[in-house]
Amino acid sequence: MLALIEAAGWPIWPLIIASVLALAIIFERAYTLRRTRVLPANLLDQALANLRQHGANPDLLRALSEGSPLGRVLVAGIRNLGVSRDMMKESLEEAGRAVAHDLERYLMTLGTIASVAPLMGLLGTVVGMVEIFGSQSPTGGNPAVLAHGISVALYNTAFGLIVAIPSMIFYRFFRGRVDAFLVEMEQQAVRLVEAIHAERK
Repeated sequence: MLALIEAAGWPIWPLIIASVLALAIIFERAYTLRRTRVLPANLLDQALANLRQHGANPDLLRALSEGSPLGRVLVAGIRNLGVSRDMMKESLEEAGRAVAHDLERYLMTLGTIASVAPLMGLLGTVVGMVEIFGSQSPTGGNPAVLAHGISVALYNTAFGLIVAIPSMIFYRFFRGRVDAFLVEMEQQAVRLVEAIHAERK
């Protein structure tokens, strides 16, 4: 591994940093965006049952708010039990925007790495080509410098693609997952509003 880094030259270091950062984001988002953590099964039904039995007590609100992102959205509606349907929907939308922001955390960074990694690899390619042409002289080129320039060019191009391709795949995957979660949260929020206002009539 060290021999490969030495052969690739200094342009490989930004790519190594980008790869470590991308890997950390992928693992963190894979852990955070689990369905059981974001949208626990039957959470809305349990919340409505507790609400009917005990009312909007602080323990219920705290448990919901700390339990999951969906719980945070539901709490926004439960806290506005006495207001009109439109006001309740507005409070749910505000909470939904905050939750969406949290679910999308670090995804912009991952997408940026996916876009920039090939350019960093291209920079290494250019540096390698400069070394190749710089080694040429009227009497001939130095084979060692020529070989080093070629290795810098090729290794950086390859490593840039190795970083970019998985980063883009996981970026798209996580974006799709977040969008699906948000649609489902919206449906659950609408169900909450309908259930509360149906019982009020």
